[in-house]
Amino acid sequence: MIDADDTSTSTTASTGTGTNAPESGNPFSSLEHRRHQMFPRLSSAEIGSASRFARRKLFRAGERIFETGSVADGLHILLSGHVRIETRDAQGRTTLVTEHDDGHFMGEMVQLTGKPSLVDAIALTDCDTLVLKPEQLRSLIVADAQLGEHIMRALILRRLGLIEQGLGPIIVGNGDDARLVRLQGFLRRNAYPAAVVDARNDAESVRFLAGLTSTPEDFPLVFCPDGTVLRAPDEMELATRLGLVPTFSASQCYDIAIVGAGPAGLAAAVYAASEGLSVVVFDRRAPGGQAGASARIENYLGFPTGISGQALAARAFQQALKFGVHIAIPTAVDCIDRTSGRFALTLSDRQTVRAKAVVVASGAAYRRPSVPGFEHFEGRGVYYWASPIEARLVRGQDIVLIGGGNSAGQAIVFLAGFARSIRVLIRRDSLDATMSRYLIDRIGALQNVSICARCSLESLEASNGTLERIQVWHADAGSERIETRHLFLFIGADPKTDWLTSTGVHLDEHGFVMTGPSGINPDTGCLPLETNVPGLFAIGDVRSGAAKRVASAVGDGAAVVAQIHAWLGRCAEQSSAS
Repeated sequence: MIDADDTSTSTTASTGTGTNAPESGNPFSSLEHRRHQMFPRLSSAEIGSASRFARRKLFRAGERIFETGSVADGLHILLSGHVRIETRDAQGRTTLVTEHDDGHFMGEMVQLTGKPSLVDAIALTDCDTLVLKPEQLRSLIVADAQLGEHIMRALILRRLGLIEQGLGPIIVGNGDDARLVRLQGFLRRNAYPAAVVDARNDAESVRFLAGLTSTPEDFPLVFCPDGTVLRAPDEMELATRLGLVPTFSASQCYDIAIVGAGPAGLAAAVYAASEGLSVVVFDRRAPGGQAGASARIENYLGFPTGISGQALAARAFQQALKFGVHIAIPTAVDCIDRTSGRFALTLSDRQTVRAKAVVVASGAAYRRPSVPGFEHFEGRGVYYWASPIEARLVRGQDIVLIGGGNSAGQAIVFLAGFARSIRVLIRRDSLDATMSRYLIDRIGALQNVSICARCSLESLEASNGTLERIQVWHADAGSERIETRHLFLFIGADPKTDWLTSTGVHLDEHGFVMTGPSGINPDTGCLPLETNVPGLFAIGDVRSGAAKRVASAVGDGAAVVAQIHAWLGRCAEQSSAS
């Protein structure tokens, strides 16, 4: 997830739709006009400012300063010498990224997160450097705002360049295979560069598959830069191999653990960490939550020309990293226990993380229609998301979209620029009661979109394991069969609270978390966003009575931090009194 600034084009960049970049030339050619921002030369005053947080380190000619797949020491500022930055693929081919000399700094976003490097840095001469570890780099970014802005923008733009050129693992398989699309989407939403090679019609696939024994069940294959080949991996296996899954210290106790990295969770993380609290955030898949599915949000305050949900979440994600939030993605929380005034969160990989307070921001899961056998079509022509990846799949085709809310409207407007036609199915007589007027007006002006009111989905039919047509019931005209290979669903969501059953937290009749005295017991001293479990808070879409809006979720995230301060203060008073 990456977004450089207001003028960035990163919201449309994918994780690659072809092979790796050529071995010569500038791999960041489309960002050439911003090269001065990507590779700035620090002044002596800026180097002096950075030196307060850094330590000196020397490298001999030929030494690797950092290498692909290994965690680097941190950001390196080159005081003297010459360094080559390059990427390499699974077969050992290298691609030049850039070369650095005096005053340049070496690194991209992993130098801020402490994740394994995506590139090699090789000293071409003896080099004298200043090294800033991730925590020292964050301290510098906060302490020196102007220098911090330059460094952050450069790190972001460098990652964007890697994403744009697909300089990372290579995924080989059928371009429309649900497993391939899911892996590609997972990496894209986590701002991890990758390339996709279509095994059916891409000549490059011959090179990768030569000499490799494989069966159809092995696809998609993922060729990692370290030479490892993964066969039909799931997201967790791929993330583990790439070093994205974090490990935790058993002795550490965070001030706040946040479950969910949507707008509410990220807002809480940013505000809490900026005020000096230690924060960890967990999410099963990627930052952004359901808001990340919005192709363009045009009614969010401060963005008069609109912003994609993914770009908005990207900025919040980068802010969280800047203030030192420990973000664990993909990581699921299986259960929460509270003993001796502390919470213990058990993760899906059986690690345990301790925290003084917990914020539930797990949002909601996409709702599925009550159609027999529907589960067999998920990932085989049925989508809950409208990103550039899906847009590429539906280009020039006739598609169907079900839903009448704002998320559906944003998806319709976005997909209309790619699909030949879109039929929109809604249960009501019109969109007036469920969709914002600006979206209704925009959809009305689209020549390739038709609205079918008072209708519902009856069944789906497959051919060769993928969707071929759907059966729809019209209240006025009866049953109709519609030929389509792509069905988009935006029919609402149900709260993701199944993992909370062991906590004893109170849920309303629809499964949303109840908070505040009015929702629990008027006589309690419960804070407005606190649940019946002391120290356990709920914000965003998962909270009972919450307005299902991005702005409301962000507001919850900001408000909950003040309440957690009050909670921690109350606990400190009780501890000192005892």
